[in-house]
Amino acid sequence: MQAEFVISSPDLAGRPERILPEFAFIGRSNCGKSSLINHFLDRTNLAHTSGKPGKTRLLNYFLVDDRFYLVDLPGYGFAKVSKKMRAAWFDLFRRYLMAQDRPLAVFHLLDGRHDPTAEDREVAGWIRESGHPSAVAVTKMDKVGTNARSRRYQDIIGALDLGPDTPFFPTSAVKRTGRQDMLAWVEALLAANEADD
Repeated sequence: MQAEFVISSPDLAGRPERILPEFAFIGRSNCGKSSLINHFLDRTNLAHTSGKPGKTRLLNYFLVDDRFYLVDLPGYGFAKVSKKMRAAWFDLFRRYLMAQDRPLAVFHLLDGRHDPTAEDREVAGWIRESGHPSAVAVTKMDKVGTNARSRRYQDIIGALDLGPDTPFFPTSAVKRTGRQDMLAWVEALLAANEADD
């Protein structure tokens, strides 16, 4: 898999001029988003991980195999920023998700160790409202005991009110699990998009 950073933008106006399908990764700060992106792309540090949640503050575009963009959105929730900045991020999320001018699918990332928050549920509602294809990727499952995993999955599915047709991917960047299932979903959507062209 070939992947390269293309551009960072604080708003939709700065998106790449070349239109390709976009797969957005959105999740709470400290949910392991950068680690999962690196795992998904099979790279070590293309997306920068940080001990300080909320480091991603822009729309970060990565071109993958010259076929699609992976879009890393700012994390929400834990980031120590002003209320004004947090409100601006949520406005950016909504405008990005509601845009209909480009093919778009969304990976909503949830930390498997914790129950979804009110903000997680709000973002899940926006994703449903957008009408774009979406999937849930549950991170850090290596930190959840085997016997507890089924219950954690059910808790997340119930809290987010996920339909039975919503793809659900348990993942671990440490154990390197979940990537192939995510890639298969991406490939299916890319094939469907190419068939429509």
